[in-house]
Amino acid sequence: MKHFYVIKNPEKDGVSQVAEEIRAYIEDRGGTCVIQEPKTSGHNPERSRGQTYFQYTDACTVPEHTECVITLGGDGTLIQGARDLAGRQIPMAGVNLGNLGYLTQIGSREDVEELLDALLADQYQLERRMMLKGSIFREGSLVKEDLALNEIVITRRENLRVLKFRIYVNGEYLSEYRADGMIVATPTGSTAYNLSAGGPIVAPNARMSILTPICPHALNGRSIVLSAEDQIEIEALGNDDQGQVAVFDGDTAIYMMVGDRIRIERSQVETILVKLKNISFLDNLRSKLAGI
Repeated sequence: MKHFYVIKNPEKDGVSQVAEEIRAYIEDRGGTCVIQEPKTSGHNPERSRGQTYFQYTDACTVPEHTECVITLGGDGTLIQGARDLAGRQIPMAGVNLGNLGYLTQIGSREDVEELLDALLADQYQLERRMMLKGSIFREGSLVKEDLALNEIVITRRENLRVLKFRIYVNGEYLSEYRADGMIVATPTGSTAYNLSAGGPIVAPNARMSILTPICPHALNGRSIVLSAEDQIEIEALGNDDQGQVAVFDGDTAIYMMVGDRIRIERSQVETILVKLKNISFLDNLRSKLAGI
């Protein structure tokens, strides 16, 4: 790899200095590096993903010859970049300048040169992570859809009241839940909100969806692991219009009315992550769990 693009989280201390150090290191070794200037969400009608809105990074500003995107911040920064650049299929590597991080393998500024040397020398592996597509329907018509790398969460909007859901898998009725919310997670997202809600940890290169209720009002509110090819539909019940909301990766929020359905299925788009050969999932998991 010789051509890089850096996404930085401006809320992290020293991030601009790290970005400049990365650019200098790459350019001194014959590569190119463009640093993204932070942007708020906006509109670009030329986006290739089918959505014209982006949250943080406009895909059209990333040079066509870019071979790798480096994110500076934490897991959230990498996820934001993955969602905004979905469809570009550019490998991504994350540098963690925050606290706990499962996606960002590089956890300190001292390790950045090791990462850059591996990228420049093509000493790495690429790992494809599945994403979810969520489509919200109202009276049979599509309202909105978006992608998620970690999870799609249906939760309450404001009031502290129990939500009611009816869940179908491949068109077949599964069950009705009373809970504070429902998580549909990817293997990548199994170590995020799903883990906090008591769901299982899944190897990130697996292909499956994890259905985990949040504080279920039942004695048997266990997670359900489904095939990646299964299509999940969650219907909002009750009598509180707009009392619930679908949240994509803790970022995009779409309000749902009673009777709305959200269809969640595996996306055809995947996120490609750079994996250093000497860091396994178990190594990363062991170090993160030890720090909790």
